[in-house]
Amino acid sequence: CTCLILLVKLLNSLLKGQVAKAIQKVINTDLPHPLSWLTGYFAMVVGAGMTFVVQSSSVFTSAITPLIGLGVISIERAYPLTLGSNIGTTTTAILAALASPGDKLASSFQIALCHFFFNISGILLWYPLPFTRLPIRMAKALGERTAKYRWFAVLYLIVCFLLLPSLIFGISMAGWRVLVGVGAPFLGLLFFVGLVNALQAHSPGRLPKWLQTWDFLPAWMHSLQPLDRVITQATLCCTDRC
Repeated sequence: CTCLILLVKLLNSLLKGQVAKAIQKVINTDLPHPLSWLTGYFAMVVGAGMTFVVQSSSVFTSAITPLIGLGVISIERAYPLTLGSNIGTTTTAILAALASPGDKLASSFQIALCHFFFNISGILLWYPLPFTRLPIRMAKALGERTAKYRWFAVLYLIVCFLLLPSLIFGISMAGWRVLVGVGAPFLGLLFFVGLVNALQAHSPGRLPKWLQTWDFLPAWMHSLQPLDRVITQATLCCTDRC
């Protein structure tokens, strides 16, 4: 966190005025008209090449994240760069597999290629068609929510990377029948909420009057404001005591 804060401050002091405008114009500019659809794929090649040079996708993505925050790189351009970085990072496993003993080379290379084709399949699933670029919209929604509630980022990390995987793992230990019995209703409820949210935003007239808003639910079930008040009061109380 300290290094990231210092990096942001350094980039903020360097990338000002004409320098920032020049970099922003070069990075965010599309290719000429007949080849404009190839711009994203060219960005993937650049991201893969840069990651191959530094041998770490974490370093590359951590470097472009402050540039996005400073407005130098758009989120639409950072997305293919990140996807390319996921391809570039597979070269580390491939190089390591090539250093394996002769009797283990085939198995090592196979698992390295699994890593490579897994990331390729992710690109094919989430990039070629514009309407499949769901991670961009999700990132914007999470960014807007975090800008309003700073604590939401920490909550998101704890839930998505600790609590939810632990819960799924614990249920799976009871057998696939229990996992399906619990997961299927949860996924059905999640799909229903997503469908209602989409209809509320675009075609509220198709919904019953009581479903056109979530106001019939308790405030804590459709708003983060009650939780924000609790966290704010706890933070202020802790700060006063300190």
